[in-house]
Amino acid sequence: MAAELGGSQISALLESVPGIANVLRSSVADALVNTIRSAARLRPFSRQDAEELVQYAVRRGLIGTAEGDEVLADVRQAGKTSRGRSAARTRKAKKKVAKKKVVKPKAARKKIATKRKTATKRAESKTTKRR
Repeated sequence: MAAELGGSQISALLESVPGIANVLRSSVADALVNTIRSAARLRPFSRQDAEELVQYAVRRGLIGTAEGDEVLADVRQAGKTSRGRSAARTRKAKKKVAKKKVVKPKAARKKIATKRKTATKRAESKTTKRR
């Protein structure tokens, strides 16, 4: 039968074996760190991390089961709407690129070129009159 380790025994084990703290790191600690990084926009938000933190809070009695379910429902709903918004942004960006790529007809290009020529002629005539 395996013996259970007490708090002081775990501390002694963590101090004696270098690097074991990284191996024994809990999923709650990972979820907390990832959520903090996503809040700072250093990494994308992960729904799994949010679920892990809510489950931990419910297990510890920090929040009730109903509140935990409500928070997770809000997170799921926010994920759906943000995906919809990002898809809409992508469609708008594609439309803008498509509009910019439209080549003007030859007649319009000629008209613009003649306007430029007349503008430069006017500017040249003004500078020659001043001299």
